[in-house]
Amino acid sequence: MEIAAGLWARGWMAAALALMPAAAWAGPEARFASFDYDGQSIEQVTVKPGAYRNPILSGYYPDPSITRVGDDYYLVTSSFAHFPGLPVWHSKDLVNWTQIGNAIDRPDQLNLAGRGVSEAVFAPDISFHDGTFYIVNTCVGCRDNFVITAKNPAGPWSDPIWLPFEGIDPSIYWEGDKAYIVNNRGPDETPRYEGHRAIWIQEYDWRAGKMVGPSTQLVNGGVDLSKKPIWIEGPHILRKDGWYYLTAAEGGTSVDHSQVVFRSRKLRGPYVPHKDNPILTQRDLDPARPDPITSAGHAKLVQTPAGDWWATFLAVRPYADNYYNIGRETFLLPVQWKDGWPVILPHGERIPFAPKAPALPPQVRPPLPTSGDFAYADSFEGDRLGMQWVGVRTPDHPFYRLERGDLVLASAAPLGDKAGTPAFLGRRQQHHVATMRTVVTFSPEQEGDRAGLAAMQSDDAWLFFGLTRLNGQDAIALYTRAKGKEQLVASAPIANRSPMTLTIRANGGTMSFHYAGAGGMGRLAADLDARFLSTQDAGGFTGTIVGPYVWTR
Repeated sequence: MEIAAGLWARGWMAAALALMPAAAWAGPEARFASFDYDGQSIEQVTVKPGAYRNPILSGYYPDPSITRVGDDYYLVTSSFAHFPGLPVWHSKDLVNWTQIGNAIDRPDQLNLAGRGVSEAVFAPDISFHDGTFYIVNTCVGCRDNFVITAKNPAGPWSDPIWLPFEGIDPSIYWEGDKAYIVNNRGPDETPRYEGHRAIWIQEYDWRAGKMVGPSTQLVNGGVDLSKKPIWIEGPHILRKDGWYYLTAAEGGTSVDHSQVVFRSRKLRGPYVPHKDNPILTQRDLDPARPDPITSAGHAKLVQTPAGDWWATFLAVRPYADNYYNIGRETFLLPVQWKDGWPVILPHGERIPFAPKAPALPPQVRPPLPTSGDFAYADSFEGDRLGMQWVGVRTPDHPFYRLERGDLVLASAAPLGDKAGTPAFLGRRQQHHVATMRTVVTFSPEQEGDRAGLAAMQSDDAWLFFGLTRLNGQDAIALYTRAKGKEQLVASAPIANRSPMTLTIRANGGTMSFHYAGAGGMGRLAADLDARFLSTQDAGGFTGTIVGPYVWTR
């Protein structure tokens, strides 16, 4: 399916957040002249001709779901409380991906107010039937499970159709003209332990937009209930050679993560687990191995027109122990069928960084790459932000505009205030080694007013680096918030309010902060311990988002 030309210069808040004239804004503004990013992989990898680079989507793009329509592949990933949400991707070779839209891109489409950063939109599933694309998803803390549809995968996507069942990670299995939703729910008994869940199936009337008929439990607990498996989730069903295959993640989305498979001759079971489960994991490898890839699971299989099978899945690349600040990423591997069962990776094998590419017509590297080392610069030209920019929660009023090559922000809620939406726009930190830079112009009027760069992992794990008013004087300052405590790390007075270049350099678990302008220049802090931005310390399911932020009293 071809994507219509002109499709998607569309940016976030396109429908509801029309650009607001400056006269309508109150209080001091901050102007940002650019945002530059330059990222390098922490591991040294040579990609030979005919190979590709894992991960295929670097940085915080977890829980991938993939579907094929003709020669085109479409993929969607989780976004939690970031808005716009559910980024939608397109590829023709499974390796080079281009974001074509965000399925959640209107504030009135899905209300994320009050949701923590790692709540809201969990693992989505994308499918195609009878000329329409479907995404079925869960909004944790909202109204649970829903379906949205679109004729074009780039959008616009419909408002949600809410579904009356509990649990997470729904997906649609299509059989002829019928649809069935399979998802994680509680078991049909009192849970025996923490993490005891089950996989259920129920028919979905896609014409009427409602669930019909009985729900049937397909898997109770996981592969072997006697071993107390946890968090069976992310289920998908496919049919091959007279068998129904149910694949699902098991073990939780950390170092014990895995992908398992069951099969049955009948759609509603009984399902029997593969004797050589899991079909993908890295938990059986030496944790001290160099350049580890860990936490692999949450896979979905797709077949090429030639009959080859591939799987997209999430995994992470720690820089030390189980520390990673950039979130869970999307990987790709071939699937082999052995004795009637799919195998993504044999036991004991490491996920390769540069495997052999699919036998598909190779495509050119996209203008905005998603794998390997890359850099980009956003000069804020035009009248819409690029679709890669995200904020936190759905805003109830506009807080930004684009004006003569500047991004102009007006104050909203402070970072960390779950009841509001901060005037923060960021992009994913996609490499452990990365340089992020902006030029800001701002005149703080009151003590504590601030504008500059923020790096945010959650409402309780973030930092701010930029211009502020401190003890009655203009200053450059670095603040951090970790484990509920905000502190001033470093500050320096500045002589005037001219534009200031702010640079953050990340190197694994540390960050350094540099500033330069007519009002002063220097290194404000070096080798800050930034592990508080890691999933290991901050918890949750996201990665670090970095970008412009302003707050005034």
